[in-house]
Amino acid sequence: MEYLEKKDAIILLEDGTIFHGKAVGIGGTATGEICFNTGTTGYQEIFSDPSYFGQIMVTTNAHIGNYGVSVNDEESDSIKIAGLVCKNFSEVYSRELADSDLLTLLKNQNLVIISDVDTRALVSYIRDNGSQNAIISSDILDKDSLKSKLSEVPSMKGLELASKVSCKQPYFFGDENAPLRVSALDLGVKKNILRNLASRGVYIKVFPYNTTFKDMQQFNPDGYFLSNGPGDPEPLIDAIQTTREILDAEKPLFGICLGHQVIALANGISTFKMHNGHRGINHPIKNVATGKGEITSQNHGFAINREETEANENIKITHYHLNDNTVAGIKHVSKPCFSVQYHPEAGPGPNDATYLFDQFIELINQNKDLK
Repeated sequence: MEYLEKKDAIILLEDGTIFHGKAVGIGGTATGEICFNTGTTGYQEIFSDPSYFGQIMVTTNAHIGNYGVSVNDEESDSIKIAGLVCKNFSEVYSRELADSDLLTLLKNQNLVIISDVDTRALVSYIRDNGSQNAIISSDILDKDSLKSKLSEVPSMKGLELASKVSCKQPYFFGDENAPLRVSALDLGVKKNILRNLASRGVYIKVFPYNTTFKDMQQFNPDGYFLSNGPGDPEPLIDAIQTTREILDAEKPLFGICLGHQVIALANGISTFKMHNGHRGINHPIKNVATGKGEITSQNHGFAINREETEANENIKITHYHLNDNTVAGIKHVSKPCFSVQYHPEAGPGPNDATYLFDQFIELINQNKDLK
């Protein structure tokens, strides 16, 4: 058996803290906001999720790569994370459905991988001290040189990244003969969201992040959708304005993750950068209407202001996070609009929240019946 070649590597956090590991694959240097995901499975979906663009991912699961990769598990057309930090990186996989090994996929896309890291210590540090920018390298081990390069990396606060992952031209998804049509604003959409809509009889036209309401309207859709995506929602001025116009037209609207935050901003509710965000597949949510708990897949570093949401007479909280009481879902009291902060499409994760896609279809059909 041929084993991975490894050489010394370093992880330098913005506050000067250093962790050590071994480079896997191509080696090199990468920068971005460092964060962690607590999922035990789903690494390929996580790495290809556009919402993670610009972030160095630390995986809390001890083994990465052990079940290979499959084309069916890709959430976009490429790896989106800026770098990977893990404990054990496996070149050997055992999964009948796998097409290849993870190392080949990541090497082909020039991703910097650092393994053999004490990820328990690193994750504990990020949890206590908050997510922050970091640099990982096997080429440069001098702390001062790394600090200099890291100082040039912009903060995630105020950073607009949707334009980096959004489609450049509109495209279609699903069956053109489907009974319903939805115009989707691509802020960094995951494929499984589109699959969930298409499987429910929706033909989708996906538009670039800065598309106007007028252009989205030309598809003659029955409803509108705002996708997930990376970065700070506040710089998305065009998307916020488009959302206001959708609301003014009283058209059915559903938002997920970044789309949820854009809907809040369009209703005068501010957002804030969280201490270290929610990233994993076992986050507990309380459904206010049913009183039941739901286990959800989450990936976000920003959230909407709860006090402002409670004070907004047009918005009602529908879900909240049981760990920290942050707002996890809202709906408009007089217009056909709702959104959630988490990922009902899973990919990876549990399916407790897939009913939200059915809820969107019901909302669209109700609106059609009123015409």
